Amino acid sequence: MGATLTLPVADRLQATYAVALREPPAGLRAAVRREIADGYDAPLRELVLGVFDSPMLTLDLRPADEFPPLPVDLLAAYGAAASETAGIAGASHLLAVRAAYRPGWPPAHEWAARAVAGAVAAVAGGTVVDVFTPRVLDPAGLRRSLPGPRGGIRLTDWMLIPHSPGADGHWFTTRGLARFGLPELRTENVPNELVEPWGRFLNGLARRLLDLWLAELAGADPAPYEIALPAVVTVGLQDVAAASGGWETLGRSVAVRLRPDEPRPGDEAPVLAVVPADDGPAGPAALCAALFGAPAHGIE
Repeated sequence: MGATLTLPVADRLQATYAVALREPPAGLRAAVRREIADGYDAPLRELVLGVFDSPMLTLDLRPADEFPPLPVDLLAAYGAAASETAGIAGASHLLAVRAAYRPGWPPAHEWAARAVAGAVAAVAGGTVVDVFTPRVLDPAGLRRSLPGPRGGIRLTDWMLIPHSPGADGHWFTTRGLARFGLPELRTENVPNELVEPWGRFLNGLARRLLDLWLAELAGADPAPYEIALPAVVTVGLQDVAAASGGWETLGRSVAVRLRPDEPRPGDEAPVLAVVPADDGPAGPAALCAALFGAPAHGIE
């Protein structure tokens, strides 16, 4: 199998957030600008205001029935409270917040659109939906997900790892890497007892893949049409911790191979299958045991 993955680089990435509103607000743009100016610290404040005052970000307010319906049942399955889904179902208007930006760091399209959607909800009393994942964002979680003064984020605040049972175990497909321009990750036949540790494994792998991707983009001027990344990626305990905003001193790691997967119904982005490296542990059980320690299902 090949030693590298060749991944295309998009010209622009787009973020979309919906705000469900009980009634159409008046003077929205000025009120949102004041909320951002007063509610965020530098340098995030300047980034958000710069995008907000530019053509890169748009606000599209319409009666709710003029938009495709938001997936209330799916939002509930992904953790939305009954009060939040009721607010969405009862909204008279929806505001679509959209922003576009080039791939790389910072992901200004995501940070600005999420912050603006939160500001809209704060001044107009709405419910924010991250359309990409999809997930309802409560005010505290939304603020926590945005970068602090040093620009760091928790990747777990920006992606989900849904899993579904199948005949031979669970299959996983991440939702969130595509917002940075990357393919999503998929694994099949994960035993029931490994659902939690394998989710942590994929978080770490996603963090490592994103770091490799951003390093290549940072070194390219102008941005290339495609980037070559190693097909065999090493994921360590430090990557798992970093995905959740933590720190790990142990250097234990394990390698996996990534290969393009065939498109399937429901895929909204290209997908990379996660398979064993040629000379490494085979299968989720062996990989989790090698990284986290055996027995994998006993990890907290």
